[in-house]
Amino acid sequence: MTPVDDRRFPAALAAALALPFVYADGDGVDFEPFETFLSEEETTDWFRAWTGNGQLDGDAFRVFGQDGTGGYAAFWLIRPGRPLADQPVVFLGSEGETGVVARDLGDFLWLLADGFGPWEAATSYEPDRTPRPDHELTAVAERFAPERRRSAAAVIDLAAQEFPDFDDTVMALCR
Repeated sequence: MTPVDDRRFPAALAAALALPFVYADGDGVDFEPFETFLSEEETTDWFRAWTGNGQLDGDAFRVFGQDGTGGYAAFWLIRPGRPLADQPVVFLGSEGETGVVARDLGDFLWLLADGFGPWEAATSYEPDRTPRPDHELTAVAERFAPERRRSAAAVIDLAAQEFPDFDDTVMALCR
């Protein structure tokens, strides 16, 4: 795999993460964006701790936010030679939850616009969750990915179809 060394947010991600995410006592989005990607060292330290495997590095991830318990949202650099915006967005939770939540940044923008964060997309704890679309995030998605409009459910389904083995892949790295 060719690593993507750019640690600057793509413009679309920066625009989305500049907006507030409202938790609303659990009825909103449980997501706390970072101002920058975690450093290479921080990402490696986190991934080693998460997997319990001191032989790994975090080169395959660009972490850009977390949920309230410390689970991380990141780009997973699985598509060699492709730009960061074309890489899938994943969630690795503090309790071992994993999931590919969007196939790429365009889909991720529509996931956010429909009122879902990475944690909500990766977990099934609230199957009856009612999406709460966000007008400001919808405007960002319309600006950067207008041809990709779809519901959060469709974004999540497409990501799961394209990357059905993500959990097995990550769990195989754990000690």
